[in-house]
Amino acid sequence: SGLPRSLHSPLFCACSCVMIFIFLCPLGAVYLNECPVQEKIPIYLIVSGVFIIVLNLLSCLPGLKLSQYFYAHISFPFLTGNIWIYSIYQPEYNKNATDVSRYCNKTLYLFAFWNTTLVYILVILFVLTGCCVLFCFFLGSCYRGKTGWFQFH
Repeated sequence: SGLPRSLHSPLFCACSCVMIFIFLCPLGAVYLNECPVQEKIPIYLIVSGVFIIVLNLLSCLPGLKLSQYFYAHISFPFLTGNIWIYSIYQPEYNKNATDVSRYCNKTLYLFAFWNTTLVYILVILFVLTGCCVLFCFFLGSCYRGKTGWFQFH
């Protein structure tokens, strides 16, 4: 293609992902005490950001195979973060001086909510694409000849 060869490298791809997710850590740190209704949401963003950065950096090392054990440790914070985020939907975005128990900073919450929701959207798209590809292979291997009938092998 017309892109420079360096843009096709795995290192470039990993660094691009790190740049996208690097906002998790600072956003969680900046709004650390800005969600009394669920104070674990900023911590979730920080932990998720660190895990994603470490995973991407480790994937750049040649010959390193990341085990399922490692991926299991990444999924645990994601699942707990889901519970923390979706269980308080919709928090109160206006800080009330008399009752802050339902308050969560709007930027923090919406970033965490849409970041988590985007992961689900991407997984669903990936699964649907895989199903379509498998269906096409299935049709290609079953359809034969001029009869127009499926023949199973």
